[in-house]
Amino acid sequence: MTTDPRYYAVTEATWPSAAARELGPVTLREGQGGGSRVSAATVNGVASDAEIAAAEEAMQAMGQDCLFMIRDGETALDAQLEARGYAVKDPVNLWTCPAKRLTNIPVPRVTAFCIWEPLAIQREIWVQGGIGPERLAVMGRVQGAKTGLLGRHKDKPAGAGFVAIHDGVAMMHALEILPHQRRCGMGAWMMRQAAFWAVENGASELAVLCTKRNEGANGLYASLGMDCVGEYHYRILQTGD
Repeated sequence: MTTDPRYYAVTEATWPSAAARELGPVTLREGQGGGSRVSAATVNGVASDAEIAAAEEAMQAMGQDCLFMIRDGETALDAQLEARGYAVKDPVNLWTCPAKRLTNIPVPRVTAFCIWEPLAIQREIWVQGGIGPERLAVMGRVQGAKTGLLGRHKDKPAGAGFVAIHDGVAMMHALEILPHQRRCGMGAWMMRQAAFWAVENGASELAVLCTKRNEGANGLYASLGMDCVGEYHYRILQTGD
């Protein structure tokens, strides 16, 4: 599999860090508690061990873990970081499909809504799923077209999600279904609602990221006819007790 680099740009634009700066060949990101995706450093080309060490010092100075994103094909960097004591963290799949593929079935009335700014109930659903204020701040930083999703099942709140567009791609983030509302098809309906919103807002493609260990979500995206077209993982520096 060879991942189209534009998907990494879509990910960054639709789930942005608080700040980024270059330190030699390394791009450092300030995540402000928003998770790995907005905190991980990346390497442009080749970095010497001294340049990696300088990046480590900078990440520690920001109060962050020493964390790098390893994009598809960066095997030399992967080996370099492994030799420095970095462990693999959260391998991720990238799923995508033409947005219109998921608009072939209408979303049932009062099943899913697009709402921005998020309502209190959406925030509560996200918090229950571990998506707290720091990740909500990430959503607030996104420039351009974006929306929140609210799903309902049997007249009760069921799920929340966030979608934003960059370069013609609508990317879903923070899709969370309440535990007691799972296995009711809500994930699929919310993805379809995202697809309708994407088409209405000029996006031709719908994408979503999913950790490889999340078998249920990967199965959902495959069942919707989405294609796994990319991947990445992180390397985090292991520290002693």
